[in-house]
Amino acid sequence: MKKILFVCTANIARSPMAEALFNQKMEELGLVDRYHAESAGTWAVDGIPAPADGQNVMKSLGLDTSTHRSREISDEIMNAADLILTMETGHKEALQVEYPSYRDKVWMLSEISGPAYDITDPYMQGYEKYLEIAREIDRLLDRGMVRILELAEESE
Repeated sequence: MKKILFVCTANIARSPMAEALFNQKMEELGLVDRYHAESAGTWAVDGIPAPADGQNVMKSLGLDTSTHRSREISDEIMNAADLILTMETGHKEALQVEYPSYRDKVWMLSEISGPAYDITDPYMQGYEKYLEIAREIDRLLDRGMVRILELAEESE
């Protein structure tokens, strides 16, 4: 099974949403036994749940992130991933510097389907901002899905 890792800062907002949305898409496509997403954060404190606004947005989309708990990125997590997709340029750069042996499998989610740009962190900005970012991540996943799966397959 190929593992896709989504990375943001604290692993409580963007990356858990991307993880849930990606796994939902794999279920819809009948690919849950081939691809699975997880998430982590570059500056995460282990064990923090997703904020209520984020959980409520995901619930409105038919997804449950209530059991999500943050985790800090590590060599073990990086090694286990076939493809690593970050939310910001700074995340990508930090991972490539701190974990140079994995640099070729680190991409920004946005650059998979177009020009690279930072996906705004909705933390502490309310329900509507979380919904906006969830929809943006969903669109990026849809536009980039073929390339995401190709890159995951290219991983050794």
